[in-house]
Amino acid sequence: MNDKNHISFPNKYVLFVLTVLCVGLMSLSFLTDFDGGFLNEVSGYVLIPVQRGINAVGGWARDKAETLEELQAVQSENEQLREQVAELTLENNMLLQERYELEELRELYELDNDYSDLEKVAANVIGKDSGNWFDMFIIDKGSDDGIEVDMNVIADGGLVGIVTKVGSNWAQVRSIIDDMSNVSAMILKNSDLCYVRGDLEMITEGTLQLNQLRDEDDEVETGDKVVTSYASAKYHKGILIGYVGELTTDSNNLTKSGTLTPAVDFEHLSAVLVITELKQQVDADSVESE
Repeated sequence: MNDKNHISFPNKYVLFVLTVLCVGLMSLSFLTDFDGGFLNEVSGYVLIPVQRGINAVGGWARDKAETLEELQAVQSENEQLREQVAELTLENNMLLQERYELEELRELYELDNDYSDLEKVAANVIGKDSGNWFDMFIIDKGSDDGIEVDMNVIADGGLVGIVTKVGSNWAQVRSIIDDMSNVSAMILKNSDLCYVRGDLEMITEGTLQLNQLRDEDDEVETGDKVVTSYASAKYHKGILIGYVGELTTDSNNLTKSGTLTPAVDFEHLSAVLVITELKQQVDADSVESE
C-alpha cells in the first residue's frame, strides 16, 4: 500500500472533536431537560457499565488495602508471638538448668553428709580432654583453696578420682576410668580385697575392670558394693566405687576377675567435691600405685 494514500489526523484534533461532542451532548441534555430517549439509551450502554467497572475496581482496591492491613497486623502479631516464644524458651532453659544445678547441689550435700567426717571443698568442672568421657579434667579450685596433689575427688555418691596437678586457682583430676588408674578396693560386705582398673574401652559399655578378687568362700555376688580399701595408698577407706558385675575364676584358681559398674556417671560431670584431707600414707612397698 502506498503511504501517500494513508490519511492520518493529529491526536490533538481527535481529542478536540471528542471534547466538542461531549460538551454538545451535555448541553443538549441540560437545555432540553431530556430524560429519556437516545441519551438515556447511550448512558445505559456506555456510562452505567463504566460506572460499574469503576465501582468494581474501587471495591477490589479497597478489599486489597484491607487485606494488606490485616496481613501486616497478622505479621506484626506473629513477630511478637515469636519473640514471646523465644523469651519463654530461654526462661524455660534457664529454669531447667537451675533445676539441674539444684539437683546436683542436693546430691553433693547428701554426699557430704555420707562422708561428714572428712573435710571437703566443692568445685566445678571447667575443662576436660577430648572425647565423651571425663577421664582427665580440670576443676576451678586450686592451691589458693587448699587443694593438693593426691586429694580424693567424689561425686554422684561415689569415687571420681584423684588430684594429679595443682595451680593457684585450678587443679587437674585423673578419674578412675583412665587407663592409668589402679585403685585398691574391697567388697563392702566381707572386706575381700581386689583392684579396680581404668579402661576407656570398657567404659563405653559402662563398666571397668575388677581384678584379683580374693573370694575364697564364693560369697561375692553381682550387685555387691565395692569400696576403696584400707590398704589403699592414696584413697580414703570406704568410698563407694561401684557394683560387682560378672565374675569368672582366674587361671590360678585363687582369684576372680570380672567387671564393675561405677557409681559415678563419667559422661556427665559438672560439679565435684574434693576431700581436702590427704590419706595417711601406708607401707611404701605396697604393690598399688594409688
